[in-house]
Amino acid sequence: MIKILVDSASDLEQAEADALGVNLIPMTIKFDDEEFFDGVNITHREFFEKLPLCVELPATSQINEYRWEEEFSKLTADGSEVLAITISSELSGTFSCALKAAEKFKGVRVVDSLNASLGERILLDYAIRLVKSGKTLDGTAELLEEKRTKIQVLALLDTLKYLKKGGRISSVAAFTGELLSIKPVIAIVDGKVKLVGKAIGSKKGNNLLMQLVDKCGGIDFDMPYTLAYSGLSDENLQRYLKDSAKLWKGKTENIPSHMIGSTIGTHIGAGAIAVAFFSK
Repeated sequence: MIKILVDSASDLEQAEADALGVNLIPMTIKFDDEEFFDGVNITHREFFEKLPLCVELPATSQINEYRWEEEFSKLTADGSEVLAITISSELSGTFSCALKAAEKFKGVRVVDSLNASLGERILLDYAIRLVKSGKTLDGTAELLEEKRTKIQVLALLDTLKYLKKGGRISSVAAFTGELLSIKPVIAIVDGKVKLVGKAIGSKKGNNLLMQLVDKCGGIDFDMPYTLAYSGLSDENLQRYLKDSAKLWKGKTENIPSHMIGSTIGTHIGAGAIAVAFFSK
């Protein structure tokens, strides 16, 4: 039996992990003196309720080797094999810690998603599909490592406030951007977050997002794909769905969507929309 273990940078919450039949190992997130397990004792909704009240950005911590070892020990106790999927090694030391812990166990493979948030989530969805089809542990891990290079993640941000708070951009750039209603588009490229475009206003931002999807080679609808939004409302996502109808019409009747969690939500704030897919 193969058990799948994934970290909460995938935006998975405990209830959803239970429903999918996968195991969740949460990142820790700290608001001032309060520490939580992401997706376990703080939901994504609760996170976004607390975020605007913070003077300083909440801090997320990588999952250390000891915690990975605890999980591997528990999951392999009945003789099961374990497939662990982690946040990009370019964004966190979590993968490195998982790899070190896995050396102490037989039948454990660790896969660096080279992604986070919904990009990591669709790699997890693909892993679930492979395991259910009867693939071996090594066969599944090899396919994930092969296909992860096809994953495209694009996000349109609604505010520059949290990039400023996190020191990613200057106060002057943030002020000017907000004044001009500049909507930046970010992507995960080679495991790192990069700015790939800017647009003035939501409508032009949505159009830019569609253009970038086409530029990536289009969506492979035979593979997992998803949309996501940050914050307490999916209003911007619903607007994007209308603007981008040509991407989906006649190709799918099911467009899954999720709420972005704390790992990425800390840096982008509310109002963002994102799309993740495997390119053709």
